Amino acid sequence: MSQVEELARLIARFAPSDGVHQTAIPRLKVVRLSQPSEPMHGLHEPALCIIAQGAKQVILGDQIYRYDAAHCLVVSLDLPVIGQVIEATPEEPYLCVKLELDPAAIGALMLEAPPLTERELSSGPGLTVGPMTPALRDAVIRLTSLLEAPADIAVLAPLVEREILYRLLTGEQAARLRQVAVAESKLQQVNRAIAWIKRNYRSPFSVEIVAAEARMSPSALHQHFKAVTAMSPLQYQKQLRLQEARRLILARAHDAASAGFQVGYESPSQFSREYSRLFGAPPLRDVARLRGASAADAA
Repeated sequence: MSQVEELARLIARFAPSDGVHQTAIPRLKVVRLSQPSEPMHGLHEPALCIIAQGAKQVILGDQIYRYDAAHCLVVSLDLPVIGQVIEATPEEPYLCVKLELDPAAIGALMLEAPPLTERELSSGPGLTVGPMTPALRDAVIRLTSLLEAPADIAVLAPLVEREILYRLLTGEQAARLRQVAVAESKLQQVNRAIAWIKRNYRSPFSVEIVAAEARMSPSALHQHFKAVTAMSPLQYQKQLRLQEARRLILARAHDAASAGFQVGYESPSQFSREYSRLFGAPPLRDVARLRGASAADAA
């Protein structure tokens, strides 16, 4: 059995149905999907994603990142993205492992990994796709296989996770991964701005306040923010607002006007216009489509 086949077997065992499944290993999730998905907007947190079967694409700004069993995805900060599984069938479902990244563990390992040059540590996209290596896949298989030996998880899982992070820190994804933990990197400064926007997305936007939070000038903030998120700070705030409004309408049965007001919109027409631009349809039509898709999946 090949490495890819073994990883697919493990994921299929611990993800017996479609969806995202939390495992007994902290920060490790397994995902299964039996058919291609609709494009879904969401906030992708720092994580390593490894596919064993099928393929997925993630859109950040105007860039499309496609990955499959031969590639892995590394996300180094919270990013509003559009994700879509593009290859999956009931016979060969999409199977993926997601490991959330631990900044403290990365920081500790950085002391032992070879240093990067200043150029390698410069700002770049906070989401990258790179080739899988046999060593990295082997470590991921060993981590996932611990689900078959629950008594070993507490002792062995942290050791294997440390190896996975070390493989990333010494591979092509090193610069992005290290910036998860480098406190004064441009990426981390942008991360501070993102954290402020996430806490205050309902409030009127002030680039001066956000720049002060990031400890950058407004012009530098705009430049580096767009370099790593593919959007401006204001566009980022709008996406957070609209994603939360969509959740309120879908999960809590809010009407469109009250949902827009709760996330900071004073004008219902502006809310509807920007919602349609992001999701492709006005709020009520979009939510009806999502509910119809969920009902069809359940049938």
